[in-house]
Amino acid sequence: MDDKATLHRYLRAQRTSLLSKLDDLDEYAIRRPMTPTGTNLLGLVKHVASVELGYFGEVFGRPPDRELPWFADDAEVNADMWAAPDETREEIVALHRYSAEHSDATIEALPLDALGDVPWWGEKRQVTLHQMLVHMSVETARHAGHADIVRELIDGAVGSRRDDPNIPAIDWPAYRERLESAARQAGQAATRP
Repeated sequence: MDDKATLHRYLRAQRTSLLSKLDDLDEYAIRRPMTPTGTNLLGLVKHVASVELGYFGEVFGRPPDRELPWFADDAEVNADMWAAPDETREEIVALHRYSAEHSDATIEALPLDALGDVPWWGEKRQVTLHQMLVHMSVETARHAGHADIVRELIDGAVGSRRDDPNIPAIDWPAYRERLESAARQAGQAATRP
């Protein structure tokens, strides 16, 4: 497998993992802010879809055929990180799929050394497709990791995907208590004179 195919495979796997975090949850659960900064599952999907369209669309002179109003100059700050009540799950998942298809077409059409221009990066704005594949794989994996934690906080579901048993089957409450005890012991040891 060549480098482009390898990078593309990893990006696709992270997209799948991120989308799977919405499975079997109701509207409230997928929109619920689970951190002090408002991180929520549907917002993560919306954000990743949006930035991927920019990096594999606009950057390589292949703009998408749709506008993203949450990126307009007069849009609310951070509007790409959450879904308004009138934005449906179906619309955001469809945007994510559209973004992936549009990006895949760019990736398939261009060589790894194809040049692009990221206007919002300032002086380091000239990039290659290779750089953008790495960048978007890391970006997607980072947000898929956020989604892992948010989903665990919502209903205790863990793992990359339901069909990917990458988490050991252990007594999690006992394991967590063991870690809590170790943390307390280390904290106490650090405060002793």
